[in-house]
This record gives sequence, structure tokens and C-alpha cells, in this order.
Amino acid sequence: MPDDVFPAPNRNGASAHHHAPPYPSSHIPLAQAPGPAGQPGHQHSAIQPPAAPTPYPAFQGPTASPFPPAPPVPEPARLRVVVADDNPVVRAGLGVLLSGRADIQVVAEAADGREAYEKTLQHRPDVVLLDVRMPGVDGISALPHLVGIAPVLMLTYSRESEIVHEALRLGAGGYLVHGEFTADQLVRAVRDTKDGRANFTATAADALLAHMRLGSAPPRGPLPEGLGSALTTAPVPAQPTPRPLETSESLSQLQPSVGQSSVSGGSVSTPNRQQYKLSSREVEVMDLIASGMSNQQIAATCFISEKTVKNHINRIFTKLHSATRSEAIAHWLGTAPRTPGRQP
Repeated sequence: MPDDVFPAPNRNGASAHHHAPPYPSSHIPLAQAPGPAGQPGHQHSAIQPPAAPTPYPAFQGPTASPFPPAPPVPEPARLRVVVADDNPVVRAGLGVLLSGRADIQVVAEAADGREAYEKTLQHRPDVVLLDVRMPGVDGISALPHLVGIAPVLMLTYSRESEIVHEALRLGAGGYLVHGEFTADQLVRAVRDTKDGRANFTATAADALLAHMRLGSAPPRGPLPEGLGSALTTAPVPAQPTPRPLETSESLSQLQPSVGQSSVSGGSVSTPNRQQYKLSSREVEVMDLIASGMSNQQIAATCFISEKTVKNHINRIFTKLHSATRSEAIAHWLGTAPRTPGRQP
């Protein structure tokens, strides 16, 4: 520096002197700075490097437990049901309702008493839901054969007191009338029937109450529309031999009770229904009338209005020359007495 050039004085009057930093710009602030070969570097006593983590012990693998694991809990068995009803809409509805429950399964359906017996014999269900009025072998005729295989719960539109008494006498485990129970009540009744607990809707309970008040069984007469008569129309072998109840021929010998008179007990020829010239819809409505359904129930089953049902019934009565439901049913089933000179 030239002699005539002096550094500018600072605030205190002293010259400012600039010193180079003790370390190069690439210094190491932590641990230590490298020193000459063979000599330790400069130590920073204020900052110490972190201690190395303590290593975990080596994994030795699982040790054998003195307690073996518990076996998996098995799923509970589902309650198996056979549904016997000649109405496919009723069967489908019951199938959806019952199979929608976690503990119930509909394993088979049947359209008459004979098919109900065959399906019950094949599947061995926990409960059979049985209708009363079915074509061919009716529910009352099939009932004593079914109760030897599985508990039976009557599920029907038939509300006549004599039918209720006969069903219970033959071994039914309960009696429910359509329109008198909720879905949950039906499910509970199915479960109770399996466990041997009886369930009755209001109509059946009233019939039982009347029987208890009388103190004696009501007189046993012919059931409406020849129900149960298939039990008495089976041929009797000349030399009866002991046979188990659960044989494939037990119900094959039962005959439909269409030609059986429910009044006099006499047999008549099978009616020729073609002579009435009913349309297919009128035949369907007439079959439902004969099964004991009301106009409201027929309308719900056929998905038509009650007014349409009444129109069908008026035309049916005209073609069957009948003035009442019972008279039309008698003509339809072939049980009406013939009047000389009068066409059916």
C-alpha cells in the first residue's frame, strides 16, 4: 500500500483492519477440522456429534406358545324350509322373504300335497309351510304324511274353524292365516315351529278358544270342498302289511278330491269344465274363488283391481248358472246336485 494512503478511520478513530477468516470457506463446522498429517484436528468443544444408535438385538424368530390357537368358530347351520302352495306368486314371495334372513333357507317349493311330500322326503327340511287348498292332493290330506318327517306350519287363506281343528288334530305345529301376520311374525313362527313352539293368528286362536270353552271336541263332519277326502280314497290292500310312513308310494295312491261330494259323501264324475266356456282369466279367478280367497285377495294375486274381479265373477256366475259363490264352487268342483231338465 502506498504511504500516502491510509485506511479510513472507524467510529472510534481507529483504523479498520480486515483479517482473513481462520478457516477456508469450505470449513467443517461440526466434529473437527482436518489438521496436518499425523496430528489431530482442531476440536469444537461446544458441539458434539450425535451418538450412534444402539442396534436392536437380532430377530430370533417366534417362540412356541404353550397354548395352541383356538379353532375357528363354525357358522351356524341355516334353518331349512320347504314351501308348499299352489300359487306361484305366494311361493316366490315367501322364498324371497325367508331366504333374505341370515339363518333361514328355502330349499324347495311344491305346488300340491304330493309334491310337498316328495320334496320333504328328499330334502329333510326343518319346517314345512303348508297351504290347505291345493289342486290334486290338498294340504289336509298330505298333512299326516308330512308330520312324520318334519314339523309343519299351516300357512293358508283358509279360515274355517273346522279346518283349523282338523289341521291341529292331524299334527300341525301352528296355523297362520294370510293377512293376519307381519313378515317378522312369520319369521318368528317358522323359528318357533322348528323348536316345537306353536303359533296361531287371530282366526286360529279364536277357533281354539271356542273349542276350549265348549270343553269337548267339535263334531267331525265333512270338510268344505271335500278337503282331506284324499285320505279316504286311497285303495286298501287286500292283505295289509306294515310299511314305513316315509315311502315313495305313500302319497302316490292318494287321489284328487275333485269328484268327492262334501255334503253327501257320494262320488260323482269329474266335472267337464270345458262346457262352461270360461276364458283363461276367468278360469284363474274361479280357481282362486274355489280356494277360498276374497275379492281383495284375488285382486292382489292377479294384479288387477277389485272392480275387475267383480266383473269377472259376474260373468263366471252367468256361465255357471250360479247366484252365489258356494253354488259356483259346487258347479266348478262337480259337487252340485243335478236338477233334471236344467243345464249346468
